[in-house]
Amino acid sequence: MANVESSPAKAATPFFIATAVVELGAGLVLLAAPAAVIRLLFGSAVVIFPAVGIARVAGVALLALAAACWWARADQASAAAKGLVGAMLIYNAGVPLLVLFGSLGALGPLQWAAVLLHAALGIWCVRILADRVSL
Repeated sequence: MANVESSPAKAATPFFIATAVVELGAGLVLLAAPAAVIRLLFGSAVVIFPAVGIARVAGVALLALAAACWWARADQASAAAKGLVGAMLIYNAGVPLLVLFGSLGALGPLQWAAVLLHAALGIWCVRILADRVSL
């Protein structure tokens, strides 16, 4: 009989915690200093006033993702948690694609960091979902 602690469902807990921490940090930074983040990511050519509002909306959305992942960490075997991992896969695949195809500006060190971080989290999502299918 398989050990409950090593089941594929338990593999989601570290993912949820890591995602909650990453998205919480990103969300708080976007809310606290949106103009600085915009300038770091996109340079000085961006019109700051409308971008600040959009960045703050993105910050709130990231806080919502962080909260959902944090609360799901204790219920990783549920259908809702599986759905959350699937949703995070879409997000973590979408961000690198947007960056790599130029939708988020020129590629600088921060953009490459975002690509690598989200690609790694996306691979983690695929592994969690693949483990669940094999149950």
